[in-house]
Amino acid sequence: KNKKKMRKLIKPLSAMTGGLIGYVASKKYYQYQKEKKQLETLEKLPQFQKYTQRPLLKHIKSREEQFEELEKNKEYDLVIIGGGATGAGCALDATTRGLKVCLIERDDFASGTSSRSTKLVHGGVRYLEKAFWQLDYDQLSLVMEALAERRTFLDIAPHLSKQLPILLPMYSYMKIPYFWAGSKAYDILAGDKSLSHSYFLSASKAIEAFPLVRKDGLAGAMVYYDGQHNDARMNVALALTSAAYGATVVNHTEVDSLIKDDTGRICGVTAFDRLSDRRVSIRCKGVINATGPFSDAIRSMDSSRDPPIVVPSAGVHITLPASYAPSNMGLLDPSTSDGRVIFFLPWQGRTIAGTTDKQCDITDSPTPDEESIRFILNELSHQLSVPVPRSDVLSAWSGLRPLVKDISKGASTENLSRHHLVSLSPSSGLLTVAGGKWTTYRQMAEDAVDLAVSSFSLSPSLPLSITRHVKLLGAHLYNPFDSYDSSLPSDISSHLSSTYGDLVPLVLSCDSSKNVRLSPLFPYLESEVLFSCRYEYAETLVDVLARRTRLSFLDSFAALSACDRIASLMASEKGWSSSRLSSELSSAYSFLTTMGLPPCIPSFCSSLSPSTISSAYSSFLSFDPSPSSSSSSTSDFVSTGSLSKDSFISCSRSLGVSNSSLSSFLSSSSSSSSFSFSDLLSLLSQS
Repeated sequence: KNKKKMRKLIKPLSAMTGGLIGYVASKKYYQYQKEKKQLETLEKLPQFQKYTQRPLLKHIKSREEQFEELEKNKEYDLVIIGGGATGAGCALDATTRGLKVCLIERDDFASGTSSRSTKLVHGGVRYLEKAFWQLDYDQLSLVMEALAERRTFLDIAPHLSKQLPILLPMYSYMKIPYFWAGSKAYDILAGDKSLSHSYFLSASKAIEAFPLVRKDGLAGAMVYYDGQHNDARMNVALALTSAAYGATVVNHTEVDSLIKDDTGRICGVTAFDRLSDRRVSIRCKGVINATGPFSDAIRSMDSSRDPPIVVPSAGVHITLPASYAPSNMGLLDPSTSDGRVIFFLPWQGRTIAGTTDKQCDITDSPTPDEESIRFILNELSHQLSVPVPRSDVLSAWSGLRPLVKDISKGASTENLSRHHLVSLSPSSGLLTVAGGKWTTYRQMAEDAVDLAVSSFSLSPSLPLSITRHVKLLGAHLYNPFDSYDSSLPSDISSHLSSTYGDLVPLVLSCDSSKNVRLSPLFPYLESEVLFSCRYEYAETLVDVLARRTRLSFLDSFAALSACDRIASLMASEKGWSSSRLSSELSSAYSFLTTMGLPPCIPSFCSSLSPSTISSAYSSFLSFDPSPSSSSSSTSDFVSTGSLSKDSFISCSRSLGVSNSSLSSFLSSSSSSSSFSFSDLLSLLSQS
């Protein structure tokens, strides 16, 4: 019976696939011819050669020199507010057209949404399914655009991105034709920019490829390919490449007002350096607002009457040990209990899982909530053959997606498209680019700069965007098989190569005595801290913890343990005072509470070592495996339950607390029948 049903399904699916092939073939042929003609035109121009040659780090000015440029320059063509993926992409696009560009970031490059993604460079299988069932051409065009950009992404930054096979397990034979057709349609839509082609695996082969996949009732699996990248490092590379080609690029500088002429048109911005409180007025012909979830805040500077256009959505991810997934394959749960999808992916030597999708308020410090953590763990239990305990969560983060509002389709964030919006204020000339996703950052930037050129009467030396052909810093001479230094352990060599590309020799030459690990658990080196301070605009301890290295995303306790050493290296390199050093450590501890540390930890960092705190947390979770559901809605990323008196005593003794210290502490808390993690740290601090 199943075979007959499958035959009935195969005919319409085959017809659909055939029609799709014809449509895509004609569209891709037209696009190919268009791009070919554009490239032939561009290659004849000397400016094109300039921007496709390897840029050098020596051409990048220091942050101090960049700020001096802001003070002395008479007028820029464009000021771009926001140093995330879109803003940095706009800076690179405009700079490589020959425009005079200034990029201003309030915090650090990728400090917001752009460092908190799922780390995928993908077309979006979810959007393809929606396009099919809703007969939505808008969704289909989004998938095709993203698939084309995916290929470009991997071409211009091969050291920071790669293709990754993703397993799609199926527990019904009836689903095999459906997911086979969907996977093949995904391949076809990519056209000549496709990665490796999808394929079917029998149940036994699927288990062999992904040993921890749930085996009961497994009918088979499809494997399809998407891209994966190091998001924050990619963002930093975009900003640095822009600077190498002549853009003025400053982080930790906030725009606090827009300057307008007598007619009400924007002709500049005022900004201040958040590290030194220096203020500067910057004149320009046009302003691009690329601030992601904060787009409406900049728009309100222009006009308080403008309605908001962004609906922020919070997406939570967690990090787990590497043992949960093979190093070369991810897994997709295509239909969670609430109708979304969950990715389960190897990344940077660990495993990440996510994401959730929930409307939220806009905040500078989004924090993962316990309910979302538990939701992800519960969904994983349906896809894996082993349970995933809460204590295995090494880190977690929440990122804000800047979804563009479309009132006609309702307010539910999972129903909002990831298409981007480029709009121009008719009265002031403020240009806003919002929405979209990481994969399409380059196309978003191209569209924004195209509109800026025509709207602000700019005169670029190149008539078209060339960023499809501009490799980022580290990519030009990158060779994945070059170890650079045979004396280094293989994990360190692999990490350096996939982070810095052809810049590895310069990283290692910063100080050969510092080519030692920051953490015994990870391949990050002390010399990377020096490199990030000298060449990558790392100005704070959090810049290094979160975005030059990725320690805070991979293991929040390992990041806590590395804080003192990183801060010491930065203080020596930058000449920090003792008060600045103390402030940086305090800020880092606070930041790590948004990445996995219980909120009570910072107050104990002066009296307890990170290793003691980490051991205490693991022990506490082992005695409190399942917090009560009544407390699971808290916004703190920590077990929100408490231990009974007996469990607290057992937990304390397992950590080596003496009977006398324990008795004294219990006597002072005689009225308590339950004890929190903060109580445990207080006991350890006293003893």
